[in-house]
Amino acid sequence: MTANLTLAQFDERIAAIRENLRDIVEQAAGRSGAADEGHADDMIEQQEANLAKLMREREDLANA
Repeated sequence: MTANLTLAQFDERIAAIRENLRDIVEQAAGRSGAADEGHADDMIEQQEANLAKLMREREDLANA
């Protein structure tokens, strides 16, 4: 899926995920309750996994 991206495109996607993470954390801070926290934790975990994958792929492309 991301095999044909340029370094700049990877950077844009990485920045977007980091922004998503900031937004999720801010929203979670404004809410209370176990269900809300669990949902936020799941969303953060998913975004962090996406970020790690993109960063690995970007590094591979940069080193190619």
